[in-house]
Amino acid sequence: MKPFNYMRATNLHEAIGLLAHHTPNVCLLAGGTDLLIEWRRPSACTPENVIDISALTEMKGIESGNGRIVLKPLTTHAQILKSQAIIESAPLLSVAATVIGSPQIRNRGTVGGNIMNAAACADTVPPLIALNAEVVLQSESERRTLPLHELFLKPYETVARPDEILCEIRFEKLPVKARSSFIKLGRRNALSISRLSVAAVVARDEAGVITNARIVPGATFPRWRRVVEAEKLLVGEKASAELFRAAGDTVSELMIAETGHRWSTEYKEPVIAVLVQRALEQCCR
Repeated sequence: MKPFNYMRATNLHEAIGLLAHHTPNVCLLAGGTDLLIEWRRPSACTPENVIDISALTEMKGIESGNGRIVLKPLTTHAQILKSQAIIESAPLLSVAATVIGSPQIRNRGTVGGNIMNAAACADTVPPLIALNAEVVLQSESERRTLPLHELFLKPYETVARPDEILCEIRFEKLPVKARSSFIKLGRRNALSISRLSVAAVVARDEAGVITNARIVPGATFPRWRRVVEAEKLLVGEKASAELFRAAGDTVSELMIAETGHRWSTEYKEPVIAVLVQRALEQCCR
């Protein structure tokens, strides 16, 4: 690992000040489960300055009230999967947290780090986008809010400026009648990086007609997004295997249209279609 200047912030104000002073060649360290591994690679581009924010207590915790949940970025995956508020009002996020890494990684890794690392395989990102989450970025000069899906430019790159810190992730609780699911496909059952994943939310009325649908695949498109083209097929219809199969095929077709044919396309094309179908079926059981 290449040498760097290490600084440990004791509060959010100090962290923002250090960021402003050392921009642009600076990096924030939260849980470190991604960064420390990356920096050990011989070809890694290690920053000159590293600010450790893991001790910032005001950046930890889950708040629930007024129909909304606020996640602080240093909240660990273990805390998310154990949170009763998440289990009751955003269960797909709880499911995603259970399949991240190992118990050690879940106890150390943070939701903010998972988001800001912007890896295509990030497990918490599809559920949060399906929850219509928004993020709050703060610097010395301003505080701005934007939808989570607008944060990402491409894998490992976000619109956040070097002097900005993620200080909140927030979303509305799912309606009582909405059901959700998260499916992850990896090479093994534990310590697995997602090859493909799908987060889905479906709401139906008393007659069983779908009134709202959200589909967000992971490790599928160049940027994370809701697949509104497939969602439109569902709204106004009753749940059926044929309907869900059509939605899955739409996602698969759009994936190829956006990414082109690659070495993995032969595998991903049918698999993502089936994962979407299964995720929707889980929502409507």
